[in-house]
Amino acid sequence: MERIYVFDTTLRDGEQVPGCQLNTIEKIQVAQALELLGVDVIEAGFPVSSPGDFNSVVEISKAVTWPTICALTRAVEKDIEVAAEALKYAKRKRIHTGIGTSDSHIKYKFNSNREEIIERAVKAVKYARRFVDDVEFYAEDAGRTDNEYLARVVQAVVNAGATVVNIPDTTGYCFPDEYGAKIKYLIDNVDLKDAILSTHCHQDLGMATANTISGVLNGARQVEVTVNGIGERAGNTSLEEVVMAFKSHKDRGFETNINTQHIYSASRMVSSLMNMPVQPNKAIVGRNAFAHSSGIHQDGVLKNVETYEIINPKDVGIDDNAIVLTARSGRAALKNRLSSLGVKLEPQELDEIYQKFLEMADKKKNINDDDILMLVGKDARLDRIKVEYLQVLCGIGVRDVASIALNIAGERFEATASGNGPVDAAIRAVKNIIRRKVKIREFLIQAIDHGSDDIGKVHMQVEHNDIVYYGFSANTDIVAASVEAFIDAVNKFVE
Repeated sequence: MERIYVFDTTLRDGEQVPGCQLNTIEKIQVAQALELLGVDVIEAGFPVSSPGDFNSVVEISKAVTWPTICALTRAVEKDIEVAAEALKYAKRKRIHTGIGTSDSHIKYKFNSNREEIIERAVKAVKYARRFVDDVEFYAEDAGRTDNEYLARVVQAVVNAGATVVNIPDTTGYCFPDEYGAKIKYLIDNVDLKDAILSTHCHQDLGMATANTISGVLNGARQVEVTVNGIGERAGNTSLEEVVMAFKSHKDRGFETNINTQHIYSASRMVSSLMNMPVQPNKAIVGRNAFAHSSGIHQDGVLKNVETYEIINPKDVGIDDNAIVLTARSGRAALKNRLSSLGVKLEPQELDEIYQKFLEMADKKKNINDDDILMLVGKDARLDRIKVEYLQVLCGIGVRDVASIALNIAGERFEATASGNGPVDAAIRAVKNIIRRKVKIREFLIQAIDHGSDDIGKVHMQVEHNDIVYYGFSANTDIVAASVEAFIDAVNKFVE
């Protein structure tokens, strides 16, 4: 098996998405997740761009151990000096410098000429080698650079000491055969010495993953990717897609260092921290990636998962596939799904739940695992605290007030509170009863998929005595779901 190096730029190129900027602590969290995932190189930022980016590269360098930490620069001496300073704590360090090579960039961006661009490229690489032994050069807009000139640039920077040469399809313009041919031309016409070529593809025409794989098949040995494929405009090549493509096609002879069982958790972390939901039909990590709703598909999967699945969900860190139940699903499918979720019911109990399931199926188009757990959960859970009633008065121009009654170990308690919105009022009312020092650390309302009458799902992290507890609920009433999620978390620490 031939090794493909994974260069992750979630924290640099991925973070350029408007509204997805992270603070230093959040970047460290992502970097540590990437280290656990097994990426070879973490591009931690563009140090000269801001004090925040500089500090993030410094702190990430301290926080992770074995991945190479990479800092981006332009072909400018000041950029390179600042990057070297930011990397001073990195155990393994790389400077990623470069310049545009397409005629468009040369003429309009730099007001220059081809020979001067080569001179600047060589000068930048040589200057970066003063500070680090590992220098990557990027030929920006290589996708639209003619191959003969691109080969001259690549040869010049390799001779100057570049260890990796990045061939970016910066605008996502290339077709896979075109991009693959570009890599092959460089392999055939450049003396790379010990350097390797890297792919860096964008998703503007939806071909980033295809182009990346084509690049590898033609000789590239590093892939530049982001978790969930995030990135400016339409995004970058998805880490999870490339890695799982190679894992699924072992006959092609390529392998990565990625521990694929951490893919899903890394995807969720990036999605949550960047407030950028993963589209449901996203390959590998989308909510529907392993979901089956067709009765024929369900039957096939229940008999043999390989009938409709080429990847085992557990290989990417997902517990199991999701049989998305609908009104077309029978009692056997419901029983099977409940069993896989760890719920065992007697025949009479199954009949009762199945009737509730049919009622829900008439109201909802698709019913997933969370909905099924909600159906059985309210009756099956032996929680110490339960909601008996909740009433909320809210609106525009009125005071938001909530009244609630809780059953705590068989005894009824009532409270009323006002707040900044109906959810805040309801949570305050609960706190007035339980009288515990509790702080909400995370409050996530998941997307409602099929209209205003669908079930909303709430995930909550609650801190008590320096320990974080998780709560979940789902309800057509989002205020009720919020209260139930809060109480679900509280039930995990009350005596």
